[in-house]
Amino acid sequence: MKKTLFAVVALAVVAGLLAAGWYASAPRRLKSAVAAAVAAPGDAEAGRIVFFASGCGSCHMSRGQSDLLRLGGGREIKTSFGLFYAPNISPDPTDGIGAWSAEDFAKAVLLGVSPRGEHYYPVFPYTSYRHMTPKDVRDLFAFIRTLPAVSGRAPPDAPYWPFSFRRSIGLWKHLFMGSRPFGDAPEHSAAWKLGRYLVEGPGHCAECHSPRNILGGIVAYRRLTGGPSPDGVGRAPDITAAGLKDWTKPQIAEALRTGATPRGEMLRGLMAVVVRNTGELPDSYREAMAEYLKSVVRDEGPPGE
Repeated sequence: MKKTLFAVVALAVVAGLLAAGWYASAPRRLKSAVAAAVAAPGDAEAGRIVFFASGCGSCHMSRGQSDLLRLGGGREIKTSFGLFYAPNISPDPTDGIGAWSAEDFAKAVLLGVSPRGEHYYPVFPYTSYRHMTPKDVRDLFAFIRTLPAVSGRAPPDAPYWPFSFRRSIGLWKHLFMGSRPFGDAPEHSAAWKLGRYLVEGPGHCAECHSPRNILGGIVAYRRLTGGPSPDGVGRAPDITAAGLKDWTKPQIAEALRTGATPRGEMLRGLMAVVVRNTGELPDSYREAMAEYLKSVVRDEGPPGE
């Protein structure tokens, strides 16, 4: 009798845990205020700046060419969790996002959720994009809608098992998405706040310049301290104040404009593509990014040590 009761209780606990996990992994919806804000008409001219700040073309430009404004996708992205392909995000109504609403677009960027209500894999850096303002999201959408429609779809993603179970990404998000809004930071200047927003939000610098744990989440206390390059070639360097101790703020801003380093060398690899984007930004944006990066203190160990 006791064994039977124990088995029933154990099954009830397991069922409860499974039900809680299933509920917790469900894709989220936009808050009503955010949905209303992104539905307002966007400013395509302002969206052009957001486009380059976000580096959309770096991943989504059509494979086999170098035009950042032709967003046919197809770039192959190899990870420890499988093989992924950047999708077509051009205004093509069949193969791209031409049939999406502004709310569909905002759900993808801010929540990592598709119009069909499925989780996107975090190779799409929505973990950083979640910090973007509704205005920037709607302006970005307005700009993308002005670009050429490109036909053709990228190959389907090929994640390894068990990562092929998309619903599990919802649990991953609970662990690594964090809160969306930044703190006010009244002790810092407006330039510093803009730099934080650009670096940590649309610029998604930490996605490449940070080490990751076994589950693919950024190691929080080592954020921006460098990590393996996403293309598998070398490492993305430490871009905290310690890593940039020999760089002045003007030198950082210049590197983001032209790719030229203080040693007279040119940034190469993935950073060369990044500079194609940051070089299109206003000077004040690059200066703000330099201001923020020179303030980032590298932690010496995990919390509690």
